[in-house]
Amino acid sequence: MAKDYYKILGVARDANVNEIKSAYRKLAHKFHPDKGGDAEKFKEINEAYQVLSNQEKRSQYDRFGQAFEARTGGGQGAAGFGGQDGWFWGRPDTNFDVDFGDLGDMMEEMFGFNEPKRKKDIKKGKDIRLDVEISLEESYSGVEKEFNLVRNGQCVRCGGLGAEPGTKINECFSCRGTGQVQQIKKTFLGSFTRYAVCPECGGEGYKPEKPCNVCKGEGRVKEEKKMKINIPAGVDSNQTIRVEGGGEAGKKAGRSGDLYLRIFIKTHRLFERKGDDLFVPMTINMTDAALGAEIKVPTIEGKDILLNVPAGSPAKKVFRVTGKGMPHFRSYGRGDMYVDLEVGIPKKLSRKQKELLENLKEEGL
Repeated sequence: MAKDYYKILGVARDANVNEIKSAYRKLAHKFHPDKGGDAEKFKEINEAYQVLSNQEKRSQYDRFGQAFEARTGGGQGAAGFGGQDGWFWGRPDTNFDVDFGDLGDMMEEMFGFNEPKRKKDIKKGKDIRLDVEISLEESYSGVEKEFNLVRNGQCVRCGGLGAEPGTKINECFSCRGTGQVQQIKKTFLGSFTRYAVCPECGGEGYKPEKPCNVCKGEGRVKEEKKMKINIPAGVDSNQTIRVEGGGEAGKKAGRSGDLYLRIFIKTHRLFERKGDDLFVPMTINMTDAALGAEIKVPTIEGKDILLNVPAGSPAKKVFRVTGKGMPHFRSYGRGDMYVDLEVGIPKKLSRKQKELLENLKEEGL
C-alpha cells in the first residue's frame, strides 16, 4: 500500500513549501535517533520530506499515487519507495549515470558498512594509553602515581562550547540541527540514498555565531596537565586500569575520552609472582635439614616469619604459608606464599668438619 506522505508530515495536500519544511523540522527534532527518537519513524519522515519538498517529485506523487513507485524506479533508495529492503534495481529502459569508481562505496552503503557517525561519537575526545612500571611492593600495597599529560583539554574561555562568550549558538541551516544530510546517487544499479555527516557543521547540528577567540570554535586547546592516579593493590602485569574521562576533551563540550594505564611489574630480587601467589627460595644447611630447625622467612610486607622445618626434610621440598601472597585485585583475601627449600652443600670444609663427616660416614650417614 502506498504511503500517505501528507499524513506522515501532518500537512494538508495544498500545503506550501514553507509549511512542509516547518512540519518536517518539528518531526525531525522529535524523532531523531540521537535524541532518543524512533529511527524507523525518522526514516519515514525524511522519505516524505524528500518527495513533498521537491516540486517535480511531489507533482508525480500527486498525479500517479501508487504508480509513482514504479515510474520513479525507486528514486529514494534506502529511504525510498517500497521495493525489497527499500532498494530498487534499475530497469533496462532507465537512464542512469554509470560510475564504476563508486561501486565499492555503493556496496558499502547497501550493506551498512559506511553509516555516518552519531554526534556523540564525532564529539567524543580520544582515549589516551600509557604504560606504567611499578615495583612488586607497590603492587602489594597500592600506590598513587603522578603523570604529566600533554593533551587536548577543555577551553576555559568558552567552557568547551566553541562560541565566544556572550554570542549565540545557532542551529545549522544545512542539516536543520540533525547533524546529517541526505545524499541521493544514481548508478547503473539504481538510485540510492545515504545519510552523511553534515559538512557545514561537521555533524554537530549547530554552529556558533562567533567562534571562540582562544580555541577557534573547537571547544578545546592543548594543555599540560598533572594527574594523580591511584593504582589499586593486587594489580598484575598486563592488567589495564581505566580512568573515565582522563583522556582528551571532546569537541564542543563533547564527552571526554578515557585514560588507560597498562601495568608492568618490575622483576623482584627475591620473590617470583605467579597469579596472586608468591614463591621464595630458601637455603638451609645439611644439619638443619637432617635434625629439623626453625628458620626466618621474609615476606612481601617486610616482616619475617618463623617457618618450622621438620627433621629429615628433603631438598626441593616446598612449604605453603597461607595468606602471605599478594592481595586479590579489588576483592578480599590474599594469595599464598610458597617457600622452596634448598639444602646447601658446603664447598669448603674445615679439618674438624671433615673429621665429623668421616665419622658420620662410618656410622652409615
